[in-house]
Amino acid sequence: MWAALRDVFVFWCEHGVRVFRVDNPHTKPIRFWQWCLADVQARYPDTIFLSEAFTRPKLMYALAKVGFSQSYTYFTWRTSKPELEAYASELARSPVAEFFRPNFWPTTPDIFPEHLANGGRPAFVQRVVLAATLASNYGIYGPSYELCEREPRPGVEELARNEKYQIRAWELDRPDSLRHVLARLNRTRRAHPALRGNRTLRFHATDNEFVICYSKHTPDLADVVLVVVNLDPHHVHRAWLTLDLAVLGIAADEGFQVHDVLSDARYTWRGARCFVELVPERSPAHVFEVHRYVRSENQFEYFL
Repeated sequence: MWAALRDVFVFWCEHGVRVFRVDNPHTKPIRFWQWCLADVQARYPDTIFLSEAFTRPKLMYALAKVGFSQSYTYFTWRTSKPELEAYASELARSPVAEFFRPNFWPTTPDIFPEHLANGGRPAFVQRVVLAATLASNYGIYGPSYELCEREPRPGVEELARNEKYQIRAWELDRPDSLRHVLARLNRTRRAHPALRGNRTLRFHATDNEFVICYSKHTPDLADVVLVVVNLDPHHVHRAWLTLDLAVLGIAADEGFQVHDVLSDARYTWRGARCFVELVPERSPAHVFEVHRYVRSENQFEYFL
């Protein structure tokens, strides 16, 4: 039986498939996965296995240790500032970061959380910005997420008009589509190596429980990204940030510029204390490129 199950993967690999989402792998023997994944990847080294295992942390971690390339996580249900900071920090630090490769999904084909059902379009933007910047890998449930579908099936944590039960035709050019937001996020992820890892994730203090702030950077600090998100999709929130400037590679008395890739706005800041205002209907998040202040040989100001 083990050989027959492995040959299912091999069959599809022979036909060019290299990415597999494995449903509920925690209901099968760990020893089987250790043997099967090693065998398939020995033949096809570029194969990626995504573990769709919403189960106890120790079992999720065990699947990662025996060979799953990436894993679903509890991100879908982490909504408050303390929850997000604690969970993202756990995944970004040793020992978990040594073996576990998280993939953040705001929703999945099987799961549609309550905060999206009630939060409207700003909640969809908020959650996908968090997913795309907190983790090095993220995913969305295709057109239904892009079009902000949010009618839940009564009594079940999933969408009512679910593609598991019917074939859908999508109006992808709808004016309320998130396609432009998703495109900007994906361009930003490609342009910024700081977002491709989790090890440098650092949270910065804010004086508002609904505003979360964090940064990522490359080891040489040549690329620094700072993200600020309003976690309340219904109300405008303002906050004073207290940035750890050393983490950003900026001196205490140094001016610097932040460029929001979502709105294209630019701000010049100086010092650790910086003010933000986030309007959910306009944009519930800032994704800032951080540019350090420098001088040219002619003493003209510009930013790297």
